[in-house]
Amino acid sequence: MAINLEKGQRVAVKLPQFAIGLGWDVNDSNTGYDYDLDASAFILGDNGKILADEYFVFYNNLSSPDESVMHTGDNLTGEGEGDDETINIDLSKIDPRAKEIIFVVTIHKAPERKQNFGQVHNAFIRLYDTATGEEVLRYDLDEDFSIETAVEFGRLYLRNGEWKFEAIGNGMKGGLAEYLKKYN
Repeated sequence: MAINLEKGQRVAVKLPQFAIGLGWDVNDSNTGYDYDLDASAFILGDNGKILADEYFVFYNNLSSPDESVMHTGDNLTGEGEGDDETINIDLSKIDPRAKEIIFVVTIHKAPERKQNFGQVHNAFIRLYDTATGEEVLRYDLDEDFSIETAVEFGRLYLRNGEWKFEAIGNGMKGGLAEYLKKYN
């Protein structure tokens, strides 16, 4: 039975290998362009910064150097039910300097296309066991992000030798560039 998290809630992660599924649906608003949402993972050290550029995992860099974080690829449409993008995690391989992994979803070319997360609904992040397919935890974002073009869905973090997941749900205007400034 999966744990349904609320914003700010934290839970220990006992699995060494699992997947993070991220999903969303787009409202019927017509901006003249398709919506392309992208999931990214930032692998951070003690200082809250990316270990190195290669530890920013997204559609143009599908794997961290240690292969502990692997993106399965860009879904350009978000069509269909279930996860729109998936990031596989293997904590047994993670660089010992890594203390946190931040999961962000951004809207590609949001300003030019006049798109924001207010036009997105049914957004979620979930953690599931890749061996069994069983959902372990889930966080459904129910905030109205009317001007934000990027949302930090959740994070994994290491405390006292134990990995934990926290439901975040914080939006940011400025898209991926703002997160790159924040974590670089």
